[in-house]
Amino acid sequence: MATQKVRASKVDTGTRGRKSKKVKPDDKIQPNGAEENTAGDAGRKRKSLEQSDDVPTKRQKSEEDKAQQEITPRPIEAGSGFVHILQPTPESWTSSLDHRTQVVYTPDYSYILQRLRVRPGSTIIEAGAGSGSFTHAAARAIFNGYSHETSAIPVKGGQKPGRVCSYEYHEPRVEVLRQEITDHALDGVVQLTHRDVCNDGFHLADGSSPNTDAVFLDLPAPWQALRHLTRSGPNSPLNPDSPIHICSFSPCIEQVMATVSALRKAGWTDISMVEVQQKRVDVRRERVGLKEEGLRGVNATAANVDEAVQRLNEDVAQERKLMSKQQRIDRLKQEAETRKLYQEGQLVHRSEPDVKTHTSYLVFAVLTRQWSDEDEKACEEEYKVEDTVKK
Repeated sequence: MATQKVRASKVDTGTRGRKSKKVKPDDKIQPNGAEENTAGDAGRKRKSLEQSDDVPTKRQKSEEDKAQQEITPRPIEAGSGFVHILQPTPESWTSSLDHRTQVVYTPDYSYILQRLRVRPGSTIIEAGAGSGSFTHAAARAIFNGYSHETSAIPVKGGQKPGRVCSYEYHEPRVEVLRQEITDHALDGVVQLTHRDVCNDGFHLADGSSPNTDAVFLDLPAPWQALRHLTRSGPNSPLNPDSPIHICSFSPCIEQVMATVSALRKAGWTDISMVEVQQKRVDVRRERVGLKEEGLRGVNATAANVDEAVQRLNEDVAQERKLMSKQQRIDRLKQEAETRKLYQEGQLVHRSEPDVKTHTSYLVFAVLTRQWSDEDEKACEEEYKVEDTVKK
């Protein structure tokens, strides 16, 4: 993976509290240490100074700076003096990636991967890689090690390595995503192919079959790609030994109708459509009463008439005993230390009033395993049925 330098702080504590001297944009220092003297060189124009042989031009400086940045990456500076380094996850990448196309967000791809029955060691086709959000999430779901024996995390013996066979027809997006995959050390997990799957099918760059277990289509016209997802043919992209789960990601209901019609004609079963609408639910306990006085996040008012009358009597007695309010609050805080506050109060909840955004409609379907007479005969030999009825 690419390394990145982190500078812990750029806070200058030595000049804190002092007024910094404002430097004018026109004040420049010459490279040989000679400052520009406007009094002595009054007759000489500034333009001739900037265009002298000893002073590099602005274009030369920018080219030198660019070449220096390519050689040495610029360190990241934290103005507050603190740097929090988090472990990279698909969720963090989804929230920070460059939106080259429509992005599949966390609520959608977490549900999609669960419905597609994706697990470590599976092979999944992604048609329409786009910005790479779903690519990273699928790579985590199928990862069970690298295929190379010399890698740090090799695949255990007897298991096939999980793969994400990703396709994208837009060549500039392919080049950017391929570089991101290399930077994130996913070359052995994600196999990116530049191909128009609607016209050219789902073969890999070397012409082989991906032998996939699941399919995810994020295309403008997914029904055009379904004709290539069949078990017939000499080089089918589907795994012949397992049922195939498919998901189509479509923002318009007209696309859903066309996709469902094509799925039915192609023999797919268990067709359903889902729209994920995420809402945040805030659950907490509402504590009300005079015994909550002095505590944070509560309503310190009388919960009923009895508490109000009791507080009135305490106020009358306070005048006689000269007990301060601070003493009463200290007493209530000491009593709160022995109380189980997480069990007190009424349990209430509040959800968000509106859905933040509509992402897309999710169409799911299953293509059952092809069963021939040879498969039936082999199954009968492996699982024999004994006749227990005596004749």
